[in-house]
Amino acid sequence: MLSVLRVHLPSDIPIVGCELTPYVLLRRPDKTVTTDDVPESAPLDGHFLRYKWYRIQSDRKVAVCSVHPSEQATLQCLGCVKAKIPVAKSYHCSPKCFSDAWQHHRVLHDRAASAVNENGNEEEEIFGRYNSSGSGVINASLTGSASSTSLTNGSTPLYPAAVTQRSGGETWFEVGRSKTYTPTADDIGHVLKFECVIVDAETKQPVGHPNTILTSRVIPAPSPSPRRLIPVSGADMLGNLQSDGRVSSSGSFTVLSYNILSDSYASNELYSYCPSWALSWPYRRQNLLREIVGYRADIVCLQEVQNDHFEEFFAPELDKHGYQALYKRKTNEVYSGNIHTIDGCATFFRRDRFSHVKKYEVEFNKAAQSLTEVAVQTTQKKAALNRLVKDNVALIVVLEAKFSNQGADNPGKRQLLCVANTHVNVPQELKDVKIWQVHTLLKGLEKIAASADIPMLVCGDFNSVPGSAPHSLLAMGKVDPMHADLLVDPLAILRPHSKLTHQLPLVSAYSSFLRGVGLGLEQQRRRMDPTTNEPLFTNCTRDFIGTLDYILYTADSLTVESLLELLDEDSLRKDTALPSPEWSSDHIALLAEFRCVPRPRR
Repeated sequence: MLSVLRVHLPSDIPIVGCELTPYVLLRRPDKTVTTDDVPESAPLDGHFLRYKWYRIQSDRKVAVCSVHPSEQATLQCLGCVKAKIPVAKSYHCSPKCFSDAWQHHRVLHDRAASAVNENGNEEEEIFGRYNSSGSGVINASLTGSASSTSLTNGSTPLYPAAVTQRSGGETWFEVGRSKTYTPTADDIGHVLKFECVIVDAETKQPVGHPNTILTSRVIPAPSPSPRRLIPVSGADMLGNLQSDGRVSSSGSFTVLSYNILSDSYASNELYSYCPSWALSWPYRRQNLLREIVGYRADIVCLQEVQNDHFEEFFAPELDKHGYQALYKRKTNEVYSGNIHTIDGCATFFRRDRFSHVKKYEVEFNKAAQSLTEVAVQTTQKKAALNRLVKDNVALIVVLEAKFSNQGADNPGKRQLLCVANTHVNVPQELKDVKIWQVHTLLKGLEKIAASADIPMLVCGDFNSVPGSAPHSLLAMGKVDPMHADLLVDPLAILRPHSKLTHQLPLVSAYSSFLRGVGLGLEQQRRRMDPTTNEPLFTNCTRDFIGTLDYILYTADSLTVESLLELLDEDSLRKDTALPSPEWSSDHIALLAEFRCVPRPRR
């Protein structure tokens, strides 16, 4: 007969908005062991599994710490209450917790004070608007009040909520009837109970005792401090906001570039400082989606997107928000294992702002094979391929804008845009390969530019710090022949050094913080390196902090209107590296608003 051997949860702490799917180990009638489900629609040997979820509510109020969400709060910041900051952010588990977090916590007070402009209206913030109605507010459900009369969770249809009274001042509310349950704001501060029992398919009666497991208290999904768009052109940014908060004007558009940290790389060993529940993919995917959607970018370039996560999560979820998706996974000539763990580059664009014209897929492995056939001696071909073949790709898309700022002198002219998205994750010791990949990508973009009068954007994680040879090639158009990076070139693929140039007028978008005009720029300039014109960091782990990610644009056809503000030490909690409960990648997102600049007639 069918029997349950073991039930446990993959995460110790349930979080609002993150699916909970218990691990249920079964023994089949033939004595084999499996984790496959046995639903009522497909019973096994006349039996199936029935699941139920309960919320255990106590008469006692419970609030959780905003810094350590797994801990119960013991004090509240009254300044937050007066400033109308979401109440969840006001709780702390101890005086020491509040004292240690004060430098970060004070930022919330400062933001609340500055969020009211001279007209008395609250200033809209890019990420904050999306979270403002989320699960961060501890509501009346903490008092033990009754839940709604009907419910749904996962694929379960609506049905009346069952209530079982318990002794000791506890009430059990039935909240789900499927194996997977997604905690809601009503669950915050409460323990959940999962129950599975074997049921006779004919009588519909339970067989034996149910297997149960209790969770810890449900916590709200931590939300980081909002990041605002800072104007750099001197224009009034707020005047360009639509009713839904998205930046839009006749000729401007926004572009997001973000390495989201593939789940296959997010190991507990590598990121031991991040709580395991915050490193789990069910939590991170929801947090990343919340962040990405909150930016409301017209074009989104993501790196380290796993093949299965693109197909099963990001493409369908962003489709709901009006995005069309394009994807290029890494080539796998040198990869062994499950194809679904291969990551790649994903580019999304809003259908109401752009239409897809053409896609180019750059496979550096193919370029390496072509190079070795022409430039490497036969005896060295195998060694050369071993060095050059690193599985990296780039995705280049040509889009047509559904808006125009060409003016009356160019009526009806198509506004095209070329967007390159890449992840150059070559080991640091292979400097020649990294430079060669960047050079190969730029030469491909030059060919596209030669065939059409088209603005260009180059986005991605180049794993190259400012001032390195790849960065110099991207942002300066050339590499100093005496650059130290050029000393590593065993295959002579970088010679002559004079060939390491390109004719695209590329400029790093974030350099506009140093030369722009507008309010709030002084604070951003302190977060920039004036010697390289780049942010102080876009990647922050315990082992490394520095800039690896860039958005570059052709300065003769595009101009930067505004930029997403950078993070600094005040934006990250004390002694915290990335990823963290608030930020679910070890990289930070970059976002720029551009305006097309009509080129003069030739």
